[in-house]
Amino acid sequence: MNNHTIHLKIATPDRVVYDDIIERVTIPTQSGEITVLPFHIPMISVVKPGELRIVKDSIVLPHYVAGGTVEIRPDNTIVLLADVAENAENIDSEAAEQAYQRAKEAMERKDNVADVDFAKFQAIMDRELSRMNVAKKWKK
Repeated sequence: MNNHTIHLKIATPDRVVYDDIIERVTIPTQSGEITVLPFHIPMISVVKPGELRIVKDSIVLPHYVAGGTVEIRPDNTIVLLADVAENAENIDSEAAEQAYQRAKEAMERKDNVADVDFAKFQAIMDRELSRMNVAKKWKK
């Protein structure tokens, strides 16, 4: 690793999704989108569902993340612990659309959806809509 690179590691509860040396990464956080370059100030932030863009060898490697936390360390290391993370090319657009429709129908079916159920269905819809948007933007 040289002075112009960052070590990025993305892990989910199931596996390590990405572990490599990169130039920069753009991460969707609760405070807004941030782009991390070498020697970024150390910080910890909450990651929100959305598009994560990794740049390696001047090529953008788009990913989807479903939330989590990110730690930017002073040694040019980034550790992102994600609930779900996947390469944009691997997103199953049909499955995302079906999950979105199921959650939408469940919300519409119930007369008095409990606040907990409503929040759960809304979170599913938001997550799947975000996955569909990332896939639509980046899939060839």
